[in-house]
Amino acid sequence: MSRRRKVVLIVVAVIVILAAAIAAVITIAERNQKSVNATVIEDFDLTRVPDGTFQGKYSAFPVSVEVEVTVKDHVMTGIDLIEHRNGKGEGANEIPQKVVEAQSLSVDTVSGATLSSKVILLAIRDALQNAAGE
Repeated sequence: MSRRRKVVLIVVAVIVILAAAIAAVITIAERNQKSVNATVIEDFDLTRVPDGTFQGKYSAFPVSVEVEVTVKDHVMTGIDLIEHRNGKGEGANEIPQKVVEAQSLSVDTVSGATLSSKVILLAIRDALQNAAGE
């Protein structure tokens, strides 16, 4: 086999492998998005949460979120986005403020940033569950 033919075969093999990897990543992202979108985020009983600042995390590829939720007298006084790897979901950065204003996880998601919105809400829920010892 000629050297040129070997190079062409290697290039073709690399392209096929890359295409398969990209397809797998897209499939995983779509599966995660469907799963998170189907998740019902119920409100949380803040009377079970002591005063303090609590961390929560949630990840659903390609979105990853870490938050700190501050609670005083069973009221969420602040939620800080410590990390938000969001792809195109930057608009969801307003979700923590909506949650604090509503004192509820039952807030509308941001159009165009639904996955990021839900992942942020799930990270907040994780922080509250950690605080309540769940």
